[in-house]
Amino acid sequence: MKPLFALPAEEARRLHGLLFDLDDTLLSHGLLTRVAYGALWDLHDAGMKLVAVTGRPSGWGEVMVRQWPIAGCVTENGAIHLVREGRGVTRWDACDELERRSRRIRLASLVDRVRELVPEARLTDDVDARRSDVTWDVGERVKLPEDRVHAIARAIEEAGARWTRSSVHLHATYDKDDKASGTLRFLAQQLGEEAGAAVTRFAFVGDSGNDAACFAAFRTTFGVANVRAALRHLTVPPRYVADRSMGEGFAEVAAEILRKR
Repeated sequence: MKPLFALPAEEARRLHGLLFDLDDTLLSHGLLTRVAYGALWDLHDAGMKLVAVTGRPSGWGEVMVRQWPIAGCVTENGAIHLVREGRGVTRWDACDELERRSRRIRLASLVDRVRELVPEARLTDDVDARRSDVTWDVGERVKLPEDRVHAIARAIEEAGARWTRSSVHLHATYDKDDKASGTLRFLAQQLGEEAGAAVTRFAFVGDSGNDAACFAAFRTTFGVANVRAALRHLTVPPRYVADRSMGEGFAEVAAEILRKR
């Protein structure tokens, strides 16, 4: 990883948009701070297209695209997309409704199985706003021991599902998308960006293990300072790293991009 100041001006000028994670990247311990929200508006006012890319639920995405200066939101680790259309919000799901119901039934069975194996595990407080996955709280309101987290991950695999882990949650899903594939589909469908061009025209900023696919897929990538805690989970680290953590680090990334442009 290179320090943020090493970003070349030519690379910054090539960027048309910024993709960003939420928890512990834009948000600081779950809070959208004044400095981070101001940085979003600074980027928007400079003509950058902004897309939130998060493991958080599609229900959150519906609120964000209504209220934030963003082009859309890729939620649930790539599975569900939200875009503003006029005064409303449109949700895009690659699954038809019949298949989605079938997957929800299988996830409910998985939740029951985990409850038997790890009775102390708790579902996240945002789980009811989700469509494509279920999530256990491993670091947000409770600190689940690592051996218990691994037990849940094994149960997910045994059920034929996939798991990913953020800085705060463990996710289980029967969908195939990750943050990168879901984001590239969003950019193509909603913004008309061909995938080969999008990986150079859009940068990504994140902090945790479930950002690994985006760190690998996009040419210009940034980590806020706390990404260092997740490096063991990243086969490809971000190219540039901020000095500051979380929302302050995001604001630092935004300021450097705008200064170099």
